[in-house]
Amino acid sequence: MRLKKSVVLVGMMGAGKTAVGTQLARILSVPFIDSDDAIVAAANRSIAEIFERDGEPFFRQKESQVIGRLLEGPPCVLSTGGGAFMSPLNRQMMAAQGVSVWLCADLDLLWQRVRHKTTRPLLRTSNPRATLKEIYDLRVPVYALADLKVDAAPELSIDEMANRVREALLTRPDVLEG
Repeated sequence: MRLKKSVVLVGMMGAGKTAVGTQLARILSVPFIDSDDAIVAAANRSIAEIFERDGEPFFRQKESQVIGRLLEGPPCVLSTGGGAFMSPLNRQMMAAQGVSVWLCADLDLLWQRVRHKTTRPLLRTSNPRATLKEIYDLRVPVYALADLKVDAAPELSIDEMANRVREALLTRPDVLEG
């Protein structure tokens, strides 16, 4: 199979974008790129440090620049940060040059996956569970605009999720051939 355009994984923190994306890239024999890792490499600072020093608007601007650059490259599996899809510019670039896939996980599953992580700057609040719910409620209607949706479940392995995404991609003749 040949990937004709980049697959852009979108969804909440903890949805499995990096883990599933890495496995999907192996299945499709294409590079896996994490946009957050590319931002960290370009800035030579962690996401948390960028948020703290320069603020979220600066981070979002850099995120859009990096996503645009990555989408112009050869087809790949691109994992994006949870807030990337909220930007109309990012959604436009993804639609023009790739296919967006929402990894949809419910709030309880997301909380189980992120509650012990200290690398989530948006959850550094007095009540991180309530903050996660606020972010979830705000973002889900926008994630629903993605080209494809793949539901996550706690019993599904990373391999099973990656195969679910591959199956969803096969419904789009403009994405995979062969």
